[in-house]
Amino acid sequence: MDYTALAHEFMKNMGQLHRHNAQKRLNDSMHGEDFVLSYISKHGGNVIPSEISNEMGISSARIAATLGSLESKGMITRMIDVSDRRRILVELTSAGKEQVDQHFQEMMEFTTNMLCYLGEHDAKEYVRIMGRLAERKREDSK
Repeated sequence: MDYTALAHEFMKNMGQLHRHNAQKRLNDSMHGEDFVLSYISKHGGNVIPSEISNEMGISSARIAATLGSLESKGMITRMIDVSDRRRILVELTSAGKEQVDQHFQEMMEFTTNMLCYLGEHDAKEYVRIMGRLAERKREDSK
């Protein structure tokens, strides 16, 4: 099999998807403010900024800027940890929780529609293949 030719076809298709914003919405949800809000929500609040920075693989300065933006929008609060005054804890506000819920519903609707378009067989294959790729990434990061 010519994997190089297949890779070219794959990149061409991904480029077309990206230009038409089909995959971009899913990718964007895995970065930026929505990711930060989701991360805080999944970890029950009281998250320290360095945990978010490590998970996203970006600088502490960039996380600080993102948290500042979210705080100014009323989505999070930052507080000094009473047990360790050197640490800052980040927690969602009710507006932040609503944003997480709304974003999750939008992504579920988008993903469900995409999988319905593929049909049962192709949708299952797509999810299976994405799972294999994710597994490979986990193995590579060990």
